[in-house]
Amino acid sequence: MASSSAKPYCCSSLNPAPSNAIARRAALSALPAAKPRRFSHGLAAVAANPRASRSAVLRPVRACLAAPRRPEYVPDRIDDPNYVRIFDTTLRDGEQSPGATMTSAEKLVVARQLARLGVDIIEAGFPASSPDDLDAVRSIAIEVGNTPVGEDGHVPVICGLSRCNKRDIDAAWEAVRHARKPRIHTFIATSEIHMQHKLRKTPDQVVAIAREMVAYARSLGCPDVEFSPEDAGRSNREFLYHILEEVIKAGATTLNIPDTVGYTLPHEFGKLIADIKANTPGIENAIISTHCQNDLGLASANTLAGAYAGARQLEVTINGIGERAGNASLEEGCHGN
Repeated sequence: MASSSAKPYCCSSLNPAPSNAIARRAALSALPAAKPRRFSHGLAAVAANPRASRSAVLRPVRACLAAPRRPEYVPDRIDDPNYVRIFDTTLRDGEQSPGATMTSAEKLVVARQLARLGVDIIEAGFPASSPDDLDAVRSIAIEVGNTPVGEDGHVPVICGLSRCNKRDIDAAWEAVRHARKPRIHTFIATSEIHMQHKLRKTPDQVVAIAREMVAYARSLGCPDVEFSPEDAGRSNREFLYHILEEVIKAGATTLNIPDTVGYTLPHEFGKLIADIKANTPGIENAIISTHCQNDLGLASANTLAGAYAGARQLEVTINGIGERAGNASLEEGCHGN
């Protein structure tokens, strides 16, 4: 867990260095003094010289701080306790936004840009949803999932979503297995209303399915399996601790906690993450993740509350697009960290 004086940070190019104000001032004060240079950028350049070029107005001023090193990727642990993995689901949940459906070629273009941006994990799609989406995720895994980018040679994890059944998991593995770092993300509902009226299964049956399907995903050769208890925000806490304990035993490496209906407030979601961290046996062997919907306009706030409570993966989308009111915004979440 991070010390009280350190804030969590991510390594995307939106946020190249930790946003600790004291550390930033100290780093800047250590830089050699620059020669005075008046009106070199932006609107001030125009004020000093009305003939200044458009490029002088638009040229950004970059901070002279070295980016922190991205920790080596290990599915079930992060060696730097302050590092936060960014899981971008623009190509999966974001595609559920009205009018945002993409062709396979378009998804590949976006995936290339996400890799350049530096996100840690790209959820490339839901392979079982259609043959075309399986092909799209496979193409992304083959190209983006094996091509180093940036100065550090970063290769993102390529993830495919699946429900907790063998058909979905087989399709996800077929799509992502070509990547250097493949991941299967599987989910099942855990709130009482979903188990009773959607799944029509008992809590014990849901636990058994989750445990069996996580183990099945690992048995295929996938070293990185994420599990989501759908509608966790409305699930019974003791039941959550129990099912999460069981999937950790079965081989889950990341536990994603979704506020599926955008129901919780930041203090409630932060408390949920803190309680899971404190009460789930074996939690030290997995990464806690957040996935927040924006129905109350609080997805980014809830996501940041989760990070400060101990989550070390944040699920986000570009511009916060997604089903219904959308998701936590990548650009807000990264700057917030």
